[in-house]
Amino acid sequence: MKKINLQEIPEESWSSPKGKYEMADRNISIALGRDPNSTDLLKRHPYDVEVCRIPPGKWASPFHSHSAQWEFYHVISGSGAVRDKDGITPVEAGDAFIFEPGSPHQIINNGNADLVLYIVADNPVGETCYYPDSKKWLVRSPERSIIRSGPIDYHDGEE
Repeated sequence: MKKINLQEIPEESWSSPKGKYEMADRNISIALGRDPNSTDLLKRHPYDVEVCRIPPGKWASPFHSHSAQWEFYHVISGSGAVRDKDGITPVEAGDAFIFEPGSPHQIINNGNADLVLYIVADNPVGETCYYPDSKKWLVRSPERSIIRSGPIDYHDGEE
C-alpha cells in the first residue's frame, strides 16, 4: 500500500501573466508515485487525484472541454460558480459535479474565501482540450502545444 498525508504534499501555485487565472494544487496522485509522462498505466495511474485551491476573485482556468477525459469535483470548502454550456451554476461546500468528455466547463471563485475542491479525473493517453472562447486547442503529441493555426501562448485570447 502507498500512503501519503495531504499535509506532506507541497502546494504548487501558478497564475496567468495578468493574474485572472490562479490556483494551487496538492497533487495526491504524483505524491503516490504517478508518472505523468509514462504510457504504462501501472506507472501513469488510471486517474488523477488532487486538491485544488482557488483564491477569491480568480478563475481556475479558461473555459475548456476535454476530448476524452472525465472530471469529478467535490467542493470541500468555500463557494463559487461553475460555468458550463448551459450557463453559470453556484456551488458551495458539499456540492459534487462531473463533466464528461466534450462538455466545456470553468470553475470561478466569486466568493470571499478560498474555494477548495477535490478533483478526480481519469487519465486518458492522447488527451486534447478545446477552448471555445478563444477557439484554440491544447494538443499533447507528446509535448503540450497550444494551437489555432500554429503554436500560441496558453493565455492568448483569454485575458
